[in-house]
Amino acid sequence: MDRKFRQDIEETAETINAPGLTTECRRLVQVILAGGSGTRLWPVSREQFPKQLIGVIGTESLLQATVLRMKHFPAAWDVAAEPVIVCGEEHRFATGEQVRESGVTARIVVEPARRDTAPALTLAALTACDDGKDAILVAMPADHAIADLDALHASIETAARFAQAGNIATLGIPPTRPDTGFGYIRLGDALQDGAHRIERFVEKPVAELATQYVASGNYWWNSGIFVVRASVWLAVLEQLQPEMHAACVLSYEQLNKADGYLRPCAAEFAKSPSDSIDYAVMEHLGKPGSPFEGVVVPLEAGWSDLGSWDAVWDAMEKDESGNVASGRVLFEGSTASYARSEGGRLVACVGTTNLIVVETDDAVLVADRSRVQDIKGLVSRIKLAKSPEADAHRKVRRPWGFYDSIDHGERFQVKRIVVNPGARLSLQMHHHRAEHWVVVSGTALVTRGEEEFLLSENESTYIPLGVRHRLENPGRVPLEIIEVQSGTYLGEDDIVRFDDKYGRCN
Repeated sequence: MDRKFRQDIEETAETINAPGLTTECRRLVQVILAGGSGTRLWPVSREQFPKQLIGVIGTESLLQATVLRMKHFPAAWDVAAEPVIVCGEEHRFATGEQVRESGVTARIVVEPARRDTAPALTLAALTACDDGKDAILVAMPADHAIADLDALHASIETAARFAQAGNIATLGIPPTRPDTGFGYIRLGDALQDGAHRIERFVEKPVAELATQYVASGNYWWNSGIFVVRASVWLAVLEQLQPEMHAACVLSYEQLNKADGYLRPCAAEFAKSPSDSIDYAVMEHLGKPGSPFEGVVVPLEAGWSDLGSWDAVWDAMEKDESGNVASGRVLFEGSTASYARSEGGRLVACVGTTNLIVVETDDAVLVADRSRVQDIKGLVSRIKLAKSPEADAHRKVRRPWGFYDSIDHGERFQVKRIVVNPGARLSLQMHHHRAEHWVVVSGTALVTRGEEEFLLSENESTYIPLGVRHRLENPGRVPLEIIEVQSGTYLGEDDIVRFDDKYGRCN
C-alpha cells in the first residue's frame, strides 16, 4: 500500500467532517463478502459449499448473480472493472471458477481465518485503494437476491453521494411484515432523497418486538449492503477498533499474491478480533461525541437475503396453490409447499401444507415452513455427531475437477473421479489405503513411484499403499475414472502431499 496514502488515511479521522472531504470521488469498487457456513439452506448448502455457490433461485449461483450486479451502472460513476471478493480458504477454488464462468476478472482476497465481516471489509478496503487512490466501496453479501437492478442502482447512487461527504451509508429495506430473521435499523432525522440518519441498530428481535417495529414505521430491515469511502472506513475502524485495524493493516502489508489469489499474512490476521460490521462500527455511529455519521437509504428492489427455505419459497414464482417446485417434483393436493430435487430422484408431495421438502444425494430434509429457523440447530447436532452430511456433499468439487462417492463399506470406498483437461491432482501417498483406477473415458497420465505411463479407456492400474502417485489429464476432454479404495482407514485426511500446483502441500 502506498505510504503517502496510508498517511492520508491516518489523517482522515481528524478531517472527516471538513468540507474538503466532499471533493469528487466517483470511483466505485464493488466488494463482495463471500463467507458463509452453509447451515441455513442445508442440505443443499454445506460447510464446504455454502449457499452463495448454489443456484438457489435460478441456474446461476447467488455469487455469480452478485458479481454481475454492478453491470450497466449509471455512466456518471467510474465503476472499477474488477470487483474485490473476500472469501475463505476452503471456498477459494469454487469462487474463482464461478467468477471466471461469469466472464469477470476479480481480485479475490483469501481470509486466512474466519473473523466476521468487519475484518473482511477492512481487507477489501486496503485492496481497493492499494494503488494509492481512494474509492467508494459498495459492499454487499454474496448470497442475497435482488430482483430490480435499476432500483438497486438508484439506491446505491444516493448512498454514494452521502459516502462522498464522509458518511457511512447502508441500504435499508422498508419492512413488509414482522420478521424475526432480520436485524432492524431505527430511523433518525430525515435527509434528502428519502434517506435518514441512523439512530441505532437492533439485532434480530422477538416476534412481539418485530410487530411493534413494523407498526411504528420507524424501523427498516438491515440489508447488509454498505457504501463508504475506503479512507473513511479505515479511519473509523482505527478509532473505534484499533486492534482490528492494526492486525488487518499489518496482515495486508505482508500480502502474498501467489497462484492468482491475494493472501494476507495469516499470523498477523489471527490477531484481529472477530466482529461484524454492525457491532464493530455501525452501532457506534451517531452516539454523543462520535465524529462519524451513519445514513440509511431506502432500497425497494425485491431484496431477499434467502436466509431460510421459507425465504426461498417466498422469493420464487408459485403455482395456483402456492407451491414451488425445483427439479423433479410433483404436487398432488398440496398447498403453500416448497419441494426441491437435487439428486435427480422424483419428489412427490401429496396433501402437504406449508411444508419444505429438499432431497439431495445423501440427505432429505422435511420441515414445517414455520420452523425453518431451527435447521441451524439441526446442523449443529449433525456436526456434533461427526456425520459427513454437515460438511460436504457426496459430490465434492476440487480445483482439478470433482469426485463423487458412489459406494462405501467398512474397508472399501468407490469414487467416480472427473479431472478437467490439463488439470492434475497432487503428487501424494496414503498410509492406510491402496487404490485401483479404471479409466472410463479420456486419457490418464499416471505417476506411480518412479514410473510414468498413459492409460486409455478400459485400462486400469493399481496404486499400492505407501507409494507416491499422481493422476493427470493431458488431453482436451474430461478424464473420468472409477477409483476403488481399500484399507483400514479411508478418510480424506490420509493424504500426504509432496507437490501440488494449487498450494495444498502438507
